Formats: sequence, structure tokens, C-alpha cells
Amino acid sequence: MDNRKRPAGSSNSGSLVFWSSSFQRQPARVLIVEALPPWWSQTCTVLCDALDNFLSLACSLDGPCRIPLLSLYAVSRQQECLLPFVQLRGNFARLHSCVEELRSIPGEGCIRGAARGGDLLRQAVLDSLQQFRHTNAGSQTRNNLSVEVTVVTSQPGRGTVHQLERGLRDADLMSLKRLLVVQIDSAGDWAQDTSSPEASHSDTEDSLMLGTEVDLQQVENSVVAVEMVLKAWLQERGGDREHLHLLLPSPLDDLIPVCVKCDMQERQISPALIPVASSLGVKTESVQDFLPATKMSANQSPPPQRLKAIKVLRADGVCESVLYGLPLVIRPTTCWQLDWDEMETNHGLFHALCHTLRSRDLFLLLQVESPQKSTAGGSGVYPHYVLQPSPSLSLLLRPVVSRELLLPVSLPVSAQDPPPNAMQTVQRCLSQLDEEFVLNPLSLNSNLYQLLRNAGLLSQPRYPYRLQQAAAQPQTVEGPKSSASRQPRRPQNQGRQLGTSSKMRATVAPLPSSSSSSASSSSSLGPPPANVIRPALSFLSSSRRAPAPARHEDDSDDEN
Repeated sequence: MDNRKRPAGSSNSGSLVFWSSSFQRQPARVLIVEALPPWWSQTCTVLCDALDNFLSLACSLDGPCRIPLLSLYAVSRQQECLLPFVQLRGNFARLHSCVEELRSIPGEGCIRGAARGGDLLRQAVLDSLQQFRHTNAGSQTRNNLSVEVTVVTSQPGRGTVHQLERGLRDADLMSLKRLLVVQIDSAGDWAQDTSSPEASHSDTEDSLMLGTEVDLQQVENSVVAVEMVLKAWLQERGGDREHLHLLLPSPLDDLIPVCVKCDMQERQISPALIPVASSLGVKTESVQDFLPATKMSANQSPPPQRLKAIKVLRADGVCESVLYGLPLVIRPTTCWQLDWDEMETNHGLFHALCHTLRSRDLFLLLQVESPQKSTAGGSGVYPHYVLQPSPSLSLLLRPVVSRELLLPVSLPVSAQDPPPNAMQTVQRCLSQLDEEFVLNPLSLNSNLYQLLRNAGLLSQPRYPYRLQQAAAQPQTVEGPKSSASRQPRRPQNQGRQLGTSSKMRATVAPLPSSSSSSASSSSSLGPPPANVIRPALSFLSSSRRAPAPARHEDDSDDEN
């Protein structure tokens, strides 16, 4: 099990600033879908459903931008760009229309051969790189320095990789950070595309792209498996430097601590980043946040939340990384409206539940019984919770992440012992620390009081504070007051001048830039009509450049 960390959408401003800065160098994404018959008829529904689910989630996320730009290509009997590079936020209608357009590609017919499909894939990769360079050159920020291309196919993955390597050998791939070939196939057909480790090693040595990562990933033909491939785009992929330095005391007399550099990876999407589905992740920071939000008068109390136990879990089978939020302590009720017999019976049941779970090392998986209907007419969402026993007569309630917010992560288990020299270094480091059997939070001082005190003093005006100081001193016989003992008065118009000048600066609006105006016009575009015929695009090869076509107003909006 891995340790749980606070998600990016938490109230901790420090972690939010950290994740905002770490997501600044996210690469742009290109998805190339090979929709060739007869395989497309088997994977069309799965891929389009997974893509539609993923885009609905990615377009609704607050916080730092995880996918700055996205482009979509389809390769069937011809190659066409269904979606030029666009931003995800606020463009779900347009993205959904592109998915429906991809879904409408026929899956029956014949093709002229696998070589024709490989040539179309090569042209799609080259065109996406050229489009990215053009989009990045026209941007004023130019934060997107690289692009990652994902090719989804149902043909043998290694053959597709070899075709792309041969076709892109002489191309300009400086902006390409990674090329991923995803083979969608059934579990029984995975072994048909395997080869020996020696052949794989020779293929790796003969790779054409120096500095570019080329991967092959085989996934099952299911919506969940394809969703996980797409959700990997939401994870931080900067890699410019490590995320965390873990400092251990030096095993020697040296004052320099031992530094362990670490990277962090998100395990889940925080429900706080999805404001449109607030009931999906009911907060547990307070009891008031946990209770269902209903309309009632001021003298009425909210109804109790109803949780239904749906499964019994083994305690060692629950990973801490899938739990989020602050836990709530659950105790037997002491409501005065219950009679003594009912309260005693309820106390006995609670005691028995705690004893059974603790003695058998079990957890309970709970689900909200009756979620409220959403305003959009849907069926609502169903949050889940894990109920954990404790040594005292109480239980611990913690939210658990659901399938929609879960991100892919690999947790390998090492069967080998660490190196002896590293083991001795770490053991000596830990021996320098004091050991306590019980963690006492009262012994932890975070300097919060001093910070709040300083902030309160700085926020108070000086003049009333000095008056309070003078009032606290004992009264003496009044006499002639010297000019040195008087507190200097601030002119009355000084504060007005300062306030007026700041207000004038605040009312001056910045001039709109060309990029922002074009981006706003692009985001305001609705989905294209269904009866619009998609013209075939002309693509440029890497060795010959054709004259640039005349730019129209619609093309500039799409590119931005």
C-alpha cells in the first residue's frame, strides 16, 4: 500500500500552488484513431464511449490545466482531421460532436492493404506535428514545447510500430516527446503479437527517434481499459525535476542530512475539482458538510444521511491511496428523543459491530441509499464510504474514490532485498531519531498561532491599537503634554488619496490581446452542424513543402 496524500483540489494553498506550477509544462495531446474495417466495427463503440466519458470529465475539471491542447485525427479510407488543436475547458459540445463524427465512420468494407493504412498513419503523425508547430508559433505564451501522439489501432501493435519507424525515419521529430501505439484487442488475442526478448531488444536498438520515447501498450477491448489509457493524460508529466526531497538525519556527526529525492503521482481526481457534481464527493471536513443539502426552515434540522452497507472488505485489501478527505468519527447516538430501551438496544448493536469488525479485521463498504435527483434530470450520483473500526467504541468513516475519478498507477512489489550499503545507511539515519510509541498531536507545534497573531496585528490600524494601549495604562495627574508624547496624526486626505489611486488602478482594464480574443471566439463556437461534409485535408510530406493555403476566418478560430 502507498501513503495517501492530499489531492490537488484541497484547501491547502501550499499544495495547490505546487500542483499549479508542476502542471505548467504539460504536453499537447494528439489522438490518431485507425478506423479501418473490419476491426473498426468491433472497437468503435468501446473507443467512442470511453472517449466521450473521458472528455466529459476532463472538460469539467477545475484547477491547473492538465491538457493544454487536444487534436483528433481519424484514419479510415482517407485521413482527416476531425478536431484541430483546441482547449478542453468550455469546449465539451464541440468535442462531443467530434466523437459522434468519429462514431459515424462505417466499419464495414474493404481496404487496399495494410501498407496503405501505415502510410495514412505516417501522414497523420506528420500533419499533427506540423499543425502543432504552427499553433505553437502563433501562441504568445509558447508554454507548450512538446506534443505527445497516441495512435489507437486494432491491428498487430508491433507491426504498426515498425511501419511508423520506417515511415518517420527522415522526418523532423524535434517537437515530438512521445509516440504511443495502443493496440485494442481481446485478451485471447494478446499472445498473437508477442515476440522473443532478443527481437524486442534489437528493435529497440534500431529505433529511429533519438530522444523520443516510443511505447507499445496492449489493452482489453473494454470501456474501462480504454478510459485508463486516456486518463493517463491527466497526470503530471513535467519531469523537469523531482517533486520532493525527503531529509533524514545524518548517520555520522556531519550536519548535512541525507536527502532522498522523490516524485509524486496522483492516485485520484479530487471531487472538489468538479463543482457540477458536488454530491459525488461529499466532504467529511465537518458534520454539516456531510449532511444532505435540503430546503427547510430555520427551526428544522436536516434529515440524517442514509448509508447502506453493500460489501465486507478485508482490512489488508484496502489501499490508503483510494481514500480521500478527512475522516469522521462515528459513535452511538445519544439523542434525547429516543427512549431508554431503544437507546440501549442501539448501543448494543453498535458495540457488536465494532467488536466484530475489529476482531475479524474487516471494513464495511457503504453507499448513499437515496441520492437526490440532479437538476439536469439525471439519476444523481452515488458516493461510497469505507467504515473502519478503532480500538475505542467508535468507527471511522472515510470517503473512497469511484471508478470515474481513479487514475492509473503502477504499484510493483519488490521480491528482492535492498542493497546492503543502502540498507545500512538508512538504518543509521533512522537510529538518530527519537522513537515514540504513541503519536501525540499536542506535542506538534506548527507556529500557526504566531502566524495568526502577526496577521491580526498587521491588519489592525495603528491608531486604535495605540488608543487601547493608552487606555490600559494607569491614569496619572494630567499636566501639560509635550509634543514628543503625542502620537502623530495622519492627514485625513492621505487615506483618501491612497484609496482613490488604488481604485483608479483597479478600474483600468488591460487591453485585450489577439490570442485571447481569438480564443474566446473559438470557445464560443458551438458544435458543427451534422450535415456538414468533411473535406479531405491535403497533408504535407517531410521532404517537400507545398505553398500554404489561404487562411480563412474559420480556420484561424479552429487553430486557436
